[in-house]
Amino acid sequence: MRYTATGTTDPADATGTTADPVDAVDTNHPVDANGPVGSGGEELSLAEHAYRALRDRLVMLEIRPGAPVNEDQLAQSLGVGRTPVREALKRLQYERLITAYPRRGTFATDVNITDLAHISEVRQELEPLAAALAARRATETQRAGLAAVRDELAGVASGRHDAAGLMRLDLRVHRAVYAATGNPYLADTLVRYDNLATRIWCLFVDRLPGMAGHVGEHGPLLEAILAGDQDRASRLARGHVEGFERAVRTVI
Repeated sequence: MRYTATGTTDPADATGTTADPVDAVDTNHPVDANGPVGSGGEELSLAEHAYRALRDRLVMLEIRPGAPVNEDQLAQSLGVGRTPVREALKRLQYERLITAYPRRGTFATDVNITDLAHISEVRQELEPLAAALAARRATETQRAGLAAVRDELAGVASGRHDAAGLMRLDLRVHRAVYAATGNPYLADTLVRYDNLATRIWCLFVDRLPGMAGHVGEHGPLLEAILAGDQDRASRLARGHVEGFERAVRTVI
């Protein structure tokens, strides 16, 4: 079962192009002469800037499933040349976020709900591993970052986050945990699958109850990681992934 832009609800402001706060870049303004800077303070190449900005637009469905992807328009909106955009699109095609057809053009990949089982199958094995590794290997700097995200989660129940804000916070948690594993190959794999899962979530967000509670579940997970409790962190991570799949299946 494939879903495109028709009949779906955009969880973000239709005019917004704000990237995810994790490794986010400003997608609304051109890049300055010195290059963009990521949230970690690192200087980004123009291709990396384009990749992160476009990735987050695609993940959050700000670029709708099935919508055409035009290099010139994207380059203009990001304030970069076509070459960085072209390099970014190659990566995004590999990550299944865009699809290129000969003589037809490039399009945002449709959301195929039948992929949920495959995505969940991978995440149910790798998310617990990532949580356990983060509990064991996180550096002091990474622990400080995890603690900051944990503190932000405490405000979820207040209702100050809209749906898009909750999903961006969810992405922040996952990416922070993946980075703390100390295994860049595992982190890269999980980011890709979490992005695909988030697209499914965005598609059904208007029908999913208890969204704040789902995001808030990360609080105990982060506490376990910060305490170095590998077994508990692993168990909570698996339960979170299983709960996500159950929640989506109740509304499809």
